[in-house]
Amino acid sequence: MKHIFEHHGKRLAYQDVGQGPVLLFGHSYLWDSAMWAPQVEVLSRHYRCIVPDLWAHGDSDDAPEQTHSLADIAADMLALLDHLNIEQVTLIGLSVGGMWGVEFAQLAPSRLKALVLMDTFVGREPEVTHQKYMGMLTTIEQVQHVPAPLLDAIVPLFFAPTTLAQQPHFVDAFHHSLQQLKGDRANAVARIGRLTFDRRDQIDALAQLALPVLIMVGQHDVARPPLESYLMQDEITGAELTLIPEAGHIANLEQPERVTERLTHFLQHVYRD
Repeated sequence: MKHIFEHHGKRLAYQDVGQGPVLLFGHSYLWDSAMWAPQVEVLSRHYRCIVPDLWAHGDSDDAPEQTHSLADIAADMLALLDHLNIEQVTLIGLSVGGMWGVEFAQLAPSRLKALVLMDTFVGREPEVTHQKYMGMLTTIEQVQHVPAPLLDAIVPLFFAPTTLAQQPHFVDAFHHSLQQLKGDRANAVARIGRLTFDRRDQIDALAQLALPVLIMVGQHDVARPPLESYLMQDEITGAELTLIPEAGHIANLEQPERVTERLTHFLQHVYRD
């Protein structure tokens, strides 16, 4: 069941599952909170899992007019925690969830117990991919849907080759969800894409993180190659890095047991120390 948080005149949908220390999840661009189902099923036995749908994704409304950047999205998520009277969380962010997660760490460092960055990169978008993704977003805005050639280009960016070959249900479901993006909703999703790929460079901010940090990345992530995760690890004192074999960009769904086991181990150390 999803709950609704009214913020700036818009409805932000979120799951609130379990009891205990609080975990705040941030999902990938073009997905929604359901992406975290394998992890929530296990972790909610010992933790309270707050799992929002990003603006323009899942059951959430389009982003408020006041939301112009990933820093603004982090502020929106902080407002959700204030609404729920939650003082401190471990933030688990994948892709854009990790990008606004580092913005959250800048905005309210005392509210973070630990941080997990998965299949993400908080530096500026490299110029080659920036141009590529902005071109895709322009096409979506012009035609107000995701045309077939773009579907064929986008879907493989999210999965490892083994996933594409052996787990077609994930691939087909994602393909179908993109086909459903039409009209104003397609424009709203493209707007979030522009915030994501026009993000500011937060690499220098990583050196200021003074909390436990776990970095995880799919070994075959095309959208956010493992090299980017190693670059981030170099900036964070004491950060751990785990490479997830046979996984691409949606590593938590492609290899759910491996990811959940690694998260469980990390969280046990965070809340034991």
